[in-house]
Amino acid sequence: MPTITPCLWFDSQAEEAMAFYCSVFANSKSGHRMMVGDEPKRKALATSWELEGQRFTAINGGPHFKFTEAVSFMVTCDDQAEVDDLWDKLLDGGQASRCGWLKDRYGLSWQIVPARMFELFDDPDRAKAKRAMDAMMGMVKLDIAALERAAAG
Repeated sequence: MPTITPCLWFDSQAEEAMAFYCSVFANSKSGHRMMVGDEPKRKALATSWELEGQRFTAINGGPHFKFTEAVSFMVTCDDQAEVDDLWDKLLDGGQASRCGWLKDRYGLSWQIVPARMFELFDDPDRAKAKRAMDAMMGMVKLDIAALERAAAG
């Protein structure tokens, strides 16, 4: 069975990024480093790691390509404490956006969302769902209690 692994292009920070992402997610492990060059200029050409069961690969490909918001990673959280923790860690050195999106210190986009948000958006009472959606559209970091208040009217 084939597997799909996101491959991230960094200028020269693949090893640093791997360490950062592994420090953010509790269920993580660093993997292989493909090293090139001779000492003392030996450096990582590629790295791999796992976050919450998802494998990632990164390469140090140089300054030719940058991340854009066209691709992001959505992290679904069980509760507000998890939203807050991941938001704060990934935002360190990065930039907040809207609707739960942020760019981390490397310019990679993440959306940190509570699972409860999807339940509110799927409410059979479409007016409640719309109020929750409208509230989310005005948020930066997502707030479960505020979404629930909005849905309740």
